[in-house]
Amino acid sequence: MKVLALLLLLSAEPAALSGDWAIDLSTDPAQPYVKTMSLTLAPDGTVTGSFYDSEILAGRWKTDRGRTCASFRTTDGAGPYHTSVCLVEGKAVGQTWAEHRNFLFNWNGTRKAP
Repeated sequence: MKVLALLLLLSAEPAALSGDWAIDLSTDPAQPYVKTMSLTLAPDGTVTGSFYDSEILAGRWKTDRGRTCASFRTTDGAGPYHTSVCLVEGKAVGQTWAEHRNFLFNWNGTRKAP
């Protein structure tokens, strides 16, 4: 079982989700509101980078069931934000939960041009 888990980890393609993303946080399509999410997915399963101008404090990623996803925590200084993102057909599809602000926000993103 450990060998299978190691093979799955080694065969994962974190580079597909790593990089800079333009995340659309608009609540009104007429008023665009885009923030950058920068992800680095390491071979050991950890995630570093930033989202919404906040450093990722803790993060993990995994490729399973045909998709690569990451989850991580950031903060605004008042409380934690928990974010999950999956790569779906070349796009970042995710959600952010801020318990201290009583909201859950679903969002989409596209890869930023190099």
